Amino acid sequence: MANSPSAIKRARQSERRRQHNVALRSRMRTAVKKVVKSVNTGDGSAASEQYKVAVPQLDSMVNKGLIHRNKAARHKSRLNKAIRALQQQ
Repeated sequence: MANSPSAIKRARQSERRRQHNVALRSRMRTAVKKVVKSVNTGDGSAASEQYKVAVPQLDSMVNKGLIHRNKAARHKSRLNKAIRALQQQ
């Protein structure tokens, strides 16, 4: 447990920031799941629209330091690959 006033304040700030990060990470994961769901149902146009929503979410999380830029690039690449495969069928 924090003893000094500065440590107490730091713990309070850390908890507030953690809660904020949890919310942002959840929003990002939901956006990615929506793309995956559209791809799995075979709806290419809906998947493309959801992808356009998910990409800025991923980029925003990189800028905030919540995920690594390579992880965001990997997600974008795999989602885009799935969408293109769906549209070629």
